[in-house]
Amino acid sequence: MVDYLQYLRREMFPHILCRGCGHGITLKAILRAIEHVGLDRDRIAVISGIGCSGRLSGYMDFCTMHTTHGRPLAFATGLKLARPELSVIVITGDGDSLAIGGNHLIHAARRNIGITCLLLNNRIYGMTGGQVAPTTPEQQFATTMPYGNIDPTFDACRLVEAAGASYVARGTVYHAANLEKLIAGGLQNEGFSFIEVLTTCPEIYGRRNRLGTAAEMVLALREMTISQQRAKSMAPEDREGKIVTGVLHHVSRPEYTAVYETIIQKAQALQSEKVG
Repeated sequence: MVDYLQYLRREMFPHILCRGCGHGITLKAILRAIEHVGLDRDRIAVISGIGCSGRLSGYMDFCTMHTTHGRPLAFATGLKLARPELSVIVITGDGDSLAIGGNHLIHAARRNIGITCLLLNNRIYGMTGGQVAPTTPEQQFATTMPYGNIDPTFDACRLVEAAGASYVARGTVYHAANLEKLIAGGLQNEGFSFIEVLTTCPEIYGRRNRLGTAAEMVLALREMTISQQRAKSMAPEDREGKIVTGVLHHVSRPEYTAVYETIIQKAQALQSEKVG
């Protein structure tokens, strides 16, 4: 059994998440993954941006930073460059990292910097009024799309894989035990790790789209997703409309801060030669 309380700031409770929000399941999966990997809690830095997902960092008893909207990966990049020995974890939302912060996500993946980024995808701007997000499905309703969304959605995992991330995975809050394993895999990867977490927003998104209770929305994740192993054995027409979960991409690439260290050493050597 994991003693969750040892990792939490108890003075920050009760939390502000809506009843039935899937972010709480994600928080526990993160803490289990940290314990499973055996990270030194004094060398963990958790960075988050604006949005419901951004509140999670404040509940964790690590070194934490709550940053401006769309910028957690920018802050995390600077921190990792300054303190490469830290385990840097970014918790972000679909709007935070795919809309205003999309540029930072692309370049963090391109550099393959040693950050573990968890994108909590609840398909809506939950905290700021229910606006349409880059992940809101077509025909679904939002405050800024009252007659149904016409924008195609981002496939965040394909985006970061194309940009250069060395570890890409997707899990759901229904498959909580497997989500823990996917996060643990990202924490152990040397380069940029990206885990998309399909989660639920029963209040702002679920009510507007009449998706049922919080429990029914979590159960729906089971029906709309298939494992990567199962997907390989299915005909294309049977996979239509299904979202694939699991480790989608894992390759070995040089990690950015390690490469940057070689540049520092070259610069220092050159400076020593000039002084000499």
